[in-house]
Amino acid sequence: MTLSNAQPAPHKSELQRRNAKSLLIVGVVVFSMMGLAYASVPLYDLFCRVTGFGGTTQIAEQASETIISGHDVKVRFNAHTNPELNWSFLPVTDAVILAPGEQVKAVFRATNLSEEMSTGTATFNVTPQKAGPYFMKMECFCFTEQPLSPGESVDMPVVFYLDPEIASDKNTIDVDEVVLSYTFFKALQS
Repeated sequence: MTLSNAQPAPHKSELQRRNAKSLLIVGVVVFSMMGLAYASVPLYDLFCRVTGFGGTTQIAEQASETIISGHDVKVRFNAHTNPELNWSFLPVTDAVILAPGEQVKAVFRATNLSEEMSTGTATFNVTPQKAGPYFMKMECFCFTEQPLSPGESVDMPVVFYLDPEIASDKNTIDVDEVVLSYTFFKALQS
């Protein structure tokens, strides 16, 4: 008498059931990953706006009521243009020195250098990144499509202040200079 550990071969219907179950699981995983891929940009943007991660600034509805004297911070402005957009883009406002809580208005100028109408949109960041959560924008042209006719120029304001908490946070107490940098890109045509 011979003992065998071999299991009987599954029936064809059992194999089909297992294959269907595996296909369903793979399909759910693929569609879930696609959904996460599409949701990742808005979720990352939300995360950055809430936490200030990556130098993302915050949005303020009203000016600060507190101004911290004796902890002045220099704010410099940078302007860049993606090569696909034939524009000149530069800060009109020179660097400013402000006290935390003090509201400031800076102006940037964009000029369409091409022979045709074009539309741009700007992104921004703040360095050092640890200053991002304290950079409070009240008015900004970022993420807004800006159409310009050939040769047309436009001045765009940014109104901001530094949250007074920047002067007491042990991680930012050493920040004495902040750079607000914008880059204009050709807007996606819809």
